[in-house]
Amino acid sequence: MIAVYLTLQEGEGKEKELERWYNEEHVSLLQKVPGWRRTRRYVTSYLDIQDGRSKEFLALHEYAPKNGLGGPEFKAATSTKWNDEIYKSVVAEKRRRTYDLYYTFGPAPRDLGSLYDKAIIEASSTDELTKTYPASKTPSSIPAIESFITTKDGVTLPYRLEGSPDPHAPLLILANSILVDYGIWNDFVTHFIKATNNKYRIVRFNTRGRTSLPEQSSKLITIETLGEDVITILDALRAPTASIVGVSLGGATALYTGLTYPSRISAFVSCDTNSVAPASNKKAWGERIEVCEKEGAKTTSGEPTVGEDLAELTVRRWFTKESYADPTISKKIEITKTMVRENSLQGFRDSVNALYEYDFRSQMAGFKGKGAFLVGAGDGVLPKTMKEMADSLGGGVELKEIEGAGHLPMVEKPDEVAGFVAGFLG
Repeated sequence: MIAVYLTLQEGEGKEKELERWYNEEHVSLLQKVPGWRRTRRYVTSYLDIQDGRSKEFLALHEYAPKNGLGGPEFKAATSTKWNDEIYKSVVAEKRRRTYDLYYTFGPAPRDLGSLYDKAIIEASSTDELTKTYPASKTPSSIPAIESFITTKDGVTLPYRLEGSPDPHAPLLILANSILVDYGIWNDFVTHFIKATNNKYRIVRFNTRGRTSLPEQSSKLITIETLGEDVITILDALRAPTASIVGVSLGGATALYTGLTYPSRISAFVSCDTNSVAPASNKKAWGERIEVCEKEGAKTTSGEPTVGEDLAELTVRRWFTKESYADPTISKKIEITKTMVRENSLQGFRDSVNALYEYDFRSQMAGFKGKGAFLVGAGDGVLPKTMKEMADSLGGGVELKEIEGAGHLPMVEKPDEVAGFVAGFLG
């Protein structure tokens, strides 16, 4: 934006001549400059003039970031005979200032740069759905924003954004497994930021199914729906592209978005998942829902939850015996178990639908982008099946096995997973 401040010479008719020049010539010529958006004009209030201030005329000329300032159209607008006469016979003093910093508003707060200022304090919206944590108040000295994005069908997706203060820094999006929240990535994020020297902005979010869906949402939860949610998050954060890492159901989502949206997903790492839904999934997940229904766990407000029984069965299946024997990792397992136990039962019923039917194999052979796979070495048959997946993606890509880890390697071995992802993304 260009701000032009003018004070006028003494004498009758000066203000009218300036007005006529703007209206009849100058603004119409500026409109021909590439990138011109609008011109707004102001004059000092008569109240300020009564208080002794001199009368000043302000014009604000707004342009797109890419514009023709300094080009032939701009020179033509500022070099006419009338223009020269105005500055010779009408204007007493001119001041010009260029404002080249700008912020494009969007539906989701994303300005991490301001949170590196030591003077900034923690803040929260009145509904506590949006919170900001300045660098000076976080243990890692990395600021964070917690807020939410609302999809077109009315689903709220809570997210946490942290990392680089540069608004143009590359974005990494993290996609969860079923039955957990984005807290499973806590230690991964810490190690990843250190490994990449805080080069990335990192966003993680709670997927559909963490809570029950609103009544106005008529969409079934499918891999396609979850992929659309990823793109919705990128759009809300005004990010043209991103890399994505996902695990389990999130791993399938990462693979799907990488294959389906190559112009938006620059790279993906798909962890502990399958390229085709196993035929046994519907029966297996149906039996797990029955475990929850039999227990009948509820919140204090009466909403049914997954409950203790399935939570215990799930984490025993997800984590290795060695991890249970490790005092540090066993605490993380308990935290994960709490996530599973407190998941909405209706949200769980809705989200398992995404695991019933998908098949990416036909898309994988022709993939020409950047992708890789990662799996916990102790995650059942997945190391074998994911080796086949890696070999079938394009001309073949890397599969990283994490020793001592099961279904959620970023919980058991966050430093190794972060190191691999950092090295892969570069």
